[in-house]
Order: sequence, then structure tokens, then C-alpha cells
Amino acid sequence: MDNSSTANILQHFTGLLKAQPAECSALSSLLPATLAGEQLHNQRGGRRSPPTCHRLPPMAGYRSASSSSAAGAGGAAVFAMRVLLLLTLLPLALAAFAFALQWRGGMRDPTGTVWPADTQRFPGMENSPLGSSSSSTGGRGSYFAVSSASASSAAADCAEILGRSASSHGISLYRGWSFDSDTAITPKICITGSTSASLHQILPWLYYHKVIGVSHFILFVEGEAAKPAVTSVLESIRGVKIIYRTKELKEQQDRSRIWNETWLSGFFYKPCNYELFVKQSLNMEMAIVMAREAGMDWIIHLDTDELIHPAGAREYSLRRLLLDVPDNVDMVIFPNYESSVERDDIKDPFTEVSMFKKNYDHLPKDTYFGLYKEATRGNPNYFLTYGNGKSAARVQEHMRPNGAHRWHNYMKSPNEIKLEEAAILHYTYTKFSDLTSRRDRCGCKPTKEDVKRCFILEFDRLAFIIASTATEQEMRNWYREHVVWTDKDTNLKLLRKGVLTRIYAPMAIIRGLKESGIFIDAVTSAKAHPKANIGLENNESIHTNVTAAQSTTLKEGGNDNSQATARKILEMIDVQEEAVPPMSPPGFLELMESALS
Repeated sequence: MDNSSTANILQHFTGLLKAQPAECSALSSLLPATLAGEQLHNQRGGRRSPPTCHRLPPMAGYRSASSSSAAGAGGAAVFAMRVLLLLTLLPLALAAFAFALQWRGGMRDPTGTVWPADTQRFPGMENSPLGSSSSSTGGRGSYFAVSSASASSAAADCAEILGRSASSHGISLYRGWSFDSDTAITPKICITGSTSASLHQILPWLYYHKVIGVSHFILFVEGEAAKPAVTSVLESIRGVKIIYRTKELKEQQDRSRIWNETWLSGFFYKPCNYELFVKQSLNMEMAIVMAREAGMDWIIHLDTDELIHPAGAREYSLRRLLLDVPDNVDMVIFPNYESSVERDDIKDPFTEVSMFKKNYDHLPKDTYFGLYKEATRGNPNYFLTYGNGKSAARVQEHMRPNGAHRWHNYMKSPNEIKLEEAAILHYTYTKFSDLTSRRDRCGCKPTKEDVKRCFILEFDRLAFIIASTATEQEMRNWYREHVVWTDKDTNLKLLRKGVLTRIYAPMAIIRGLKESGIFIDAVTSAKAHPKANIGLENNESIHTNVTAAQSTTLKEGGNDNSQATARKILEMIDVQEEAVPPMSPPGFLELMESALS
């Protein structure tokens, strides 16, 4: 090939490369050098292939086919881009549409307004394995705290204490509930109790149990609970019967058959807790008669510092729980859990305490005894107070109390079962003031010997001595050491092992009741429709009924069989066991004794 032919070919390639993409432009700059090299190579007789690029123009015979392919590829690319754009814009459009549907002109997030800002996190969640690691609320703003708007009012009464926070606009979870309706309720459940608590404590306790299915309450009141400001509200609530601790009531109970029986005799004529135990048993005897007349199916004795936790049912309902109990069961035992407070400034236990120590019956034995020392923390027993639970009994003939914790029957030994999950939540010593309040209710001397005749449980004895002899600062130090759970590492360990547990359901229910205005409505309704006190007249009617019931107990078999029935009952009384007192859970000594026996 001569030089002119080579030059023409290179010139042709130069024109082609100028039409190629940018990636071939670098090759164009090399063409002069290539031309010189080609000429030199030809002079020496060699050959060199012309430079090429990866994108060469099509041959003349395929020009029309290539144009069609390029057009088709371009159309496919445009279509793909449009589909991708559609898939991107469609979710955005749907999200914008949903946002527009939910928009209410700047409505606050309901999850942030259900509870007041200072109580939005449940207490104790800061060191729960399932909770956040953030710091606790530090006790800010008790649930029943008076708002600034209501505190400035001149009438600082129960309506303010139980009123809603002025800054709270929570969702009305229970507004519109028919708490007064008891039609077609099965089974009908009655709670009876003896109390001297304030309305601040009784109302949440009462309505919580209404929510879980209790329809009737028989309350024996004295002290603070017997004041007109409290009883007027309680008597205005459907299903609540108030019995005052009057002179007539005491005289009537002094004639009770219980004084002639042996099962409670070990508690007679002793002060403080023993006296309370006898009083509760006498009140329970009267409540049985009233429950039968009201057509109740179940009766439970409960204090106002105790809440029923119906775990294990298909729904959070005591009614559902008892409905599933077999017909041949006479008594259901609820093991109790004990509150484990984490601060010494608790004001409202029902909404500030979430950690509880499980009952021995709900723990594996190796866990219970393996962690007994850590769970006891130097106190006399595993629980501060009692550990043998409370019970619900079917209302039937010949029933009688068997102390504050159990029921019995004059004609048979009750068939009882113990629940595996449900429990009584006992809020004991939850407030620092509980030390002094217990001291003020008892006139015993603060000596080790004298407190034994006043208190049944060892911790109550120690607490009474401390409250009677120590300064306030010494009492607080003792309270923090023996009652308050301040060691978060220990708490977390026992929570993971199952000795401690978190329970939030009662707290959430009571907060929901308050946010719905149930408590304030009860107070204002009682003020708007005052009720005449039914104290003495009602008690006289009750006394008459109880007297009639007691006098006919031995005649229920008919006149011909009355003497035989009396002999049968008296024979059973002779062999009856003593009343079940409040008892602590088993310790190492009990375990060793049971192993040796």
C-alpha cells in the first residue's frame, strides 16, 4: 500500500472518530503520531493495523437495521423510566393522601396526650429488661396531683384532688361506660372489706374492681372513711352498701355466735392487729348474709390497699376468671404479690408502683430458695407482711368466715383450688407515712415483748418499734434500707429470674378512669344530689337480718330436725381448725422441718 492510500485511510478514520463518543476522542489525538509511525513502518516493509474504537459505524449494508434497533432500544428505555417514575410517585401520593385524611388542623399526637406529660412513662420502666434505659420520672407529678388551676380555687375539696389535670386532654377511655348496669351479669361478684381510708384511696380501688367485673361492695367504714364527705360519695354509687361502726353495730356483733366458737378464740381480747382480725371476721359474717340476700354468686374479702389481678383469664376480667371455675369448687385462693417500691416519696401507690415480688406459690422452689437471701434483704421474711393470699368463695348456705384470708362452711369442708397466674396485688408500706400511721393506730409499748401481743407478723413489730423510738431521719434511713428497692442491679437480676415482676394493667386502668373523669363525676354527682345518711336506719335493718339469719341457722333442716342439726354443727365446731391468720411465706427453717418430717 502506498503512502497516498495510507493517508486516505487514516483521514477516513479520523472523520469517523470525530463522530464517536467522548471515550474515543483520546484516540483521535493519537492519529498524527499513528500516521508518522505508519509511514515509517511502510518504508521498512512492515504492516500495521489501523487503530480501532469499540464503537465503529455499521457497514453500509446494515445501516437501516441498526437504526431500527437503536430506535427500539431508546423507546424501551423511555418506557422503563416512566414505569420507574410511576412506582416512585405512587407511594408518595398515597402517603400524602393519608396524611390529608388524618389532618385535623394541628391535632396533637394522641399517644402523647393520653397521660399528662409528667407521667407519660410508667414508673419502673427505666430499669426493666423490657423497658427503656432512660432515667425515671423521679416521682414528678402524682397522678392525683392537684392542677395549678384547681389549686388556686377556694374550695380545695375531694373534687380537686380527684379532678383532671388542667393541662391534660387525654382520650376518654371509660367515658360512657355504664358502671351502674348489673343486668344479665354472670356471675355476680361481691367484695366486702373494712376500711378507714380516704376517698382518694377508696374511689380508684372501687372503680378498678368495677371495671374487672365486681358489681357489689359491702364496706364497713370508720375513721376517715366514715366522714360525711366520703360516705356521701360512696353511697351515691350503685351497688355500694355502707355500714358504719356505730355503738349499735358493736352491740349486735357482741352477740354473734362466733364468740361461742373456738376457731377464732386465739385472737380474742388482744389489741391492735388481733383486734382488727376479729373485727374483720365479724364484719365478714354480716356480709355473707347481705350477699345471699342480694343474690350474689361469689364473695371476696379485700382491703383497700389490695387489687385483684385476674391474670390467666381469656380477658382481663375477674368475672371471666370465676366463670371458668368448675361448679364443684367452693373456694378459689389468690396468692398475693407484694409491692416493691423503688422510691421513698410515693404519693399514690396504685399509679406509681409497678414492681411486685411474686408469691412462693408462683415460683419454682429452686428459684425461691436459691435467691431467698437477695430477695429478703435482711428482713425477717421473704414478704414484709402476709404471704398466704386471699380467697373468693361461692355464696351458699352455712357459710362462715375463717379469718380475713379464708372462708369456711359449717356443714362441709370447702373444695378449694389455688390459681396459677391470678394474684392479689398487696400495696403494703408503699408510702413512708405508713410507718407513722400504723404506729398511731396502736397504743402498745415499743418493746420486743409488748409488740408480740399487738402484731401478728414480725416486720410489723419491727416497724412499730422504729416508728415509736427513732427520729424522722432515722426512720427514713431505715425505710430506705428495708423497704425501698434502690439497688438497680439487684432489681434487674431478680426481674430476669422471675422473683420480681412488672405489672402495669391496674396502673393503666386507674389512669384511664381518671382521665375519663369518672372520679370527678362521682364527687360532683354526690354534691349535686345529696343523699340522706342511711347509717343508723340501714344498720338496724342489717342487724335485724343478721340476727334472724343467725337464729335460723340451726333450724334450716326444719323443726323436726333442728336438734339433730344443732348437734351436728356443734360436733363440727369441736373439731374445727383455728382461723387462718396472716402468715409469712415459708423460710429455710420451715423447709428443713418439712424435709425432716
